[in-house]
Amino acid sequence: MNPAVHPSPNPTQPIHPARTSWFPCSFRWHRTAATVAALASASASITPAHCQNPTPTSRPSPQPPSQQWDELTPLIISATRNPSPRPHQPNPLSGVDAADFERTLPRTTPEALREIPSVMVQKTSHGQGSPYIRGFTGFRTLLLLDGIRLNNSTFRDGPNQYWNTIDPLSLERLEVVRGPSSVLYGSDAIGGTVNALTQSRRELGPGFAWNPGVSYRFSSAENSHIGRAEAGANVGEQVGLHAGFSVKEFGDLQGGDDMGEQPRTGYSEWDGDAKIQWLIHPKHQLIYAHQTVDQDDAWRTHATIYGKPWQGTVPGTDRERILDQLRHLDYLQYHAVKLEGFIEEIHAHVSYHAQNEDESRLRSDQRREIQGTDVGSLGLSLQFQSPSSWGRWVYGAEYYRDWVDSFYRRYNAAGDLQQTRRQGPVGDDSGYDLAGAYVQDTIPLWEERIELTVGGRYDVASADVGKAETPGTGAPLSFSDSWDNLVGSGRLVAKIDEEGHWRLFGGASQGFRAPNLSDLSRFDIAGAGELEVPVFDLEPETYVSVEAGLRAHWGPVRAEAAVYKTWIDGQIVRVPTGITAPTGESIVTKRNSGDGFIHGAEASLFADLAENWLLWGTFSWMEGSLDTPSQANGPIVTEPVSRLMPRTIQVGLRWEGADRKFWAEFASTFAVLQDRLSSSDQRDVQRIPPGGTPGYEVFHLRGGWRPTRNSSLTLAVENLSDADYRIHGSGLNEPGRNVIVGLDLHF
Repeated sequence: MNPAVHPSPNPTQPIHPARTSWFPCSFRWHRTAATVAALASASASITPAHCQNPTPTSRPSPQPPSQQWDELTPLIISATRNPSPRPHQPNPLSGVDAADFERTLPRTTPEALREIPSVMVQKTSHGQGSPYIRGFTGFRTLLLLDGIRLNNSTFRDGPNQYWNTIDPLSLERLEVVRGPSSVLYGSDAIGGTVNALTQSRRELGPGFAWNPGVSYRFSSAENSHIGRAEAGANVGEQVGLHAGFSVKEFGDLQGGDDMGEQPRTGYSEWDGDAKIQWLIHPKHQLIYAHQTVDQDDAWRTHATIYGKPWQGTVPGTDRERILDQLRHLDYLQYHAVKLEGFIEEIHAHVSYHAQNEDESRLRSDQRREIQGTDVGSLGLSLQFQSPSSWGRWVYGAEYYRDWVDSFYRRYNAAGDLQQTRRQGPVGDDSGYDLAGAYVQDTIPLWEERIELTVGGRYDVASADVGKAETPGTGAPLSFSDSWDNLVGSGRLVAKIDEEGHWRLFGGASQGFRAPNLSDLSRFDIAGAGELEVPVFDLEPETYVSVEAGLRAHWGPVRAEAAVYKTWIDGQIVRVPTGITAPTGESIVTKRNSGDGFIHGAEASLFADLAENWLLWGTFSWMEGSLDTPSQANGPIVTEPVSRLMPRTIQVGLRWEGADRKFWAEFASTFAVLQDRLSSSDQRDVQRIPPGGTPGYEVFHLRGGWRPTRNSSLTLAVENLSDADYRIHGSGLNEPGRNVIVGLDLHF
């Protein structure tokens, strides 16, 4: 949540945006194509008065660079895919950069989003983290990795663990667009779209030069240790390299004063990443990258006998429920900028994503169930930009193909194989295709005081469920279906005054989500004590969102506020059937029966109180209701939307010394009781207390020291009062009083 963003005061000064000072003049960029990309992606764009001539704090280049990557930095996401400073953006937009990572030391990528308005990070377990963005999560929020979809066709409804497979130590920044953005990003982009942009080598020069680095994070509340080694290098003036390796070990999490230790919440993980950049020509670049994450023994503790009751919650009866995840991503990207002729920019990629998920469950009667999925995803994308007398056009096409295998095995107490199913959590031997084409135009109007952005997208999705199983009878089941959808959006931003201190923004956007393999073929645990079964007569969900907002930059104050409303039509919801499975769970099915709305308000403020002092704050409020059947073929009832973020205020005060070597921050979060519960919330007794999730007040104290331009030490004491509290819908409590130490050394 970087409070200020501005270009480097000297365009020839080499920079490395992955390691910069966080307060309050961080995230420095050259005045090139990347400058506007950075401005578009950050959470503010105006330089405070005391930062007009800052002293560079990034580590120096080993030799004068003859080329910089910045002109060819892929612009992958902004609210419009067309770079422009944040005041010109027609959407609510936030960013988290390396400076924010240094300041808050997030344990996971979802936790790095905690200070963004209208974002609530739910955790079913310590190894999971699923951000709710404007009331939506799971497969209704879209996560991109360097512009490539992480979402695949097996993503399930509600919170999931997949966002936790992104190593925050490998990231350069996160860009967050709140609200539907299906025109540019297709299915799933309903609550918001987040792009995780990984580190790159941004400096080139004659010969060979390299910059190694190490970092370490310790947390007392979970006795965790996270270490990373990385290095960037250039080989001559055309080739750049960056690689890193992270090792993580998490112990059992200590809750607040009354909760104490929460057993079986620790897990281990390792991550690796590498990137090669080839500057073929000053206007043309190729990038190859690889990412791997391996997460082991992440328990879903709330569903087991080791879950600890809190405020009336009831732990599950399983003796074990353990999840392992393995994910690989390889991609090749081509970028061309400042071309002559009708097409000015070209961005293309081909990617292959492999995701493996295995779960082991030991029931109370000693029966063990082992199930899993293997998903291979091919991605292709091609995007163009063309200036014209009718505005700047952004247009392109995308295609993703999933190949899915799954399995299920059950063993008796003696360890003998007792049963297999034709499918695992989703249909085995299945496939899913998602293809779309889009066009968008940004048009300056009224002497360029207004910018109008209009666009449309056509998508086609198809599912082929090869091997599924009829619930109860076990009879073979296979089916296929396809859908298409056309969506549009129209948004604008307008200067109220000549200087641009005040700007209005807003508009209307359509969103959609095609049924995926999880909707159609899931045969797995849903909520507490529920079993979700296959169904094959679903249609796409559709959404319409309108919003209006105001941005202000007046002297030392930068602020933004927005109100929004999203209408929900045909949302796929789980409904009870009244049937009990042989294993004891209540069977639920799916219907396009959810009609309703979510509306809310959000605001952020940054104010320079005096030299070296900054006051910041955010506010989030939302409510919503859904008309849905109380049971299959039953009457329609109106109830609150499940797991909505409670009213939340965050406030912080930061100080940094004149020499920028020392800094300190006091931050606080206030959330009210969330007692507006849906029927599914009320049934989820393992995670949500009867009567709702209690409100809380939490206080943090952080500080740091930068002895050199290439090193930093951060010390934080979070939850100073050792309060017991839980994020709404989570399966465990947040850390109690927690001492966090972070060390970063680069050479």
